[in-house]
Amino acid sequence: MTDFDAFDLKYTSREVTAWGGLALLKRMMDGMGLRGAIADWDLPAPGSNRGYAPVQLIEQMIVSIWCGAARFCHADITRLDATLTRLFDWPRAAGHKAIVRLFQRFSQADANRVAHSSYRWLFDKLSLNPITLDVDSTVMTRWGGQIEGASKGYNPKHHGRNSHHPLLAFVSDWRLVANLWLRPGSSHTANNALAFLEATLANLGQTTVGLFRADSGFYDKAIVAWLQAKKISHIISARLTTALQQAIVDQCKWQEVAPGIEVSELRYQAIGWQQTMRFVVVRQHVRRASAAGKTLSLFADDPDLQGWRYGAMVTDLTLPAVEVWRLYRGRADCENRIKELKADFGLDSFVLRDFWATEAALSVAMLSYNLMSVFRHAVLRQKVHHTLSTLHHKVLAVGAYWDKPSADNKPTIRLAIAKKRRPWFEGLWAQAGEPVELKRTASKF
Repeated sequence: MTDFDAFDLKYTSREVTAWGGLALLKRMMDGMGLRGAIADWDLPAPGSNRGYAPVQLIEQMIVSIWCGAARFCHADITRLDATLTRLFDWPRAAGHKAIVRLFQRFSQADANRVAHSSYRWLFDKLSLNPITLDVDSTVMTRWGGQIEGASKGYNPKHHGRNSHHPLLAFVSDWRLVANLWLRPGSSHTANNALAFLEATLANLGQTTVGLFRADSGFYDKAIVAWLQAKKISHIISARLTTALQQAIVDQCKWQEVAPGIEVSELRYQAIGWQQTMRFVVVRQHVRRASAAGKTLSLFADDPDLQGWRYGAMVTDLTLPAVEVWRLYRGRADCENRIKELKADFGLDSFVLRDFWATEAALSVAMLSYNLMSVFRHAVLRQKVHHTLSTLHHKVLAVGAYWDKPSADNKPTIRLAIAKKRRPWFEGLWAQAGEPVELKRTASKF
């Protein structure tokens, strides 16, 4: 008998899903009142009376992303799953083309209103005062033609290709996205930065920013003046201009904090700035494998200075220089968040021909990410920040089917979970039904 004769192949019409763990997220969404909130966002109406409800299409995209969708065509994963359709109370699941048509109806005003409403709703739900706000930008290469806003600009991986160059704002403490603005690929990092920051504060509502961190793309006197006017503490990486290099050599007296790492500080007034600012400077010896920073080009002939890589930060904090440097190092997590958004939430692959349709779709992708972050904190309550792909096999990918109603005629879904794991899952179920309130410990600065 050959191997393929070892078993018989048969079929069942029973509604079975591989994503039974999403019942936890459905319970959390209901507790947060997400569906009612989406209904209040004034989404563009369908073009036909037989069209799908916009609220359902937004929910479907969110759920599809949680199931692994990274492109619009992947959203059919929910259309083909009758058990999920019933779990999320959709009359009938839509195909991905219906989701695309919804976003194609978005104007600039629609995209801005819905994005602001989604962020504001979330942060009004959470107790996160104060927060650390990080801003960064990334490059998203566009391969297709006729994509609005895609243009040639800085593209380190695919030189000469069209791209978008969005700005992103992150709430570092809880790994949440506070804002995303799509921009043409030719945009400089600081383009529209002040308007972006104003919009980000509006998204945060009553949430206060205790610390603002940014890279050298935001090293600008207008941005620093804006932060001072808002009384927001900040650490911003500075560009090593020739004048700043000279000031570093003239003023800095170095303190070793670790082998091959030294810190110092100075008072310096940049050209065109209205006042003298505090700068914290770090240098790392080139022998260190992970030495960050740049050499001082002004002193290329000095072998002692060329043995170090330098980085400078402008700040209004009064903490010791080494503490300022350690605080700023936490901003490096932005790169991890961007990588996660691209790998698991379709940041660079949910793209449509129309610019505002793409931005609207990405706003929903950011909402799916934020809800998953809330799930990690409020339901899983683990210190480890598991990626979505890890959560698939730990929590979400659970076989399930609908069983006969219980004695009180309540719908029953059965999950294929081993006995020893059931108490753990029941604990998650209880936590998913509790009011979402994330308590923030006092800021150390």
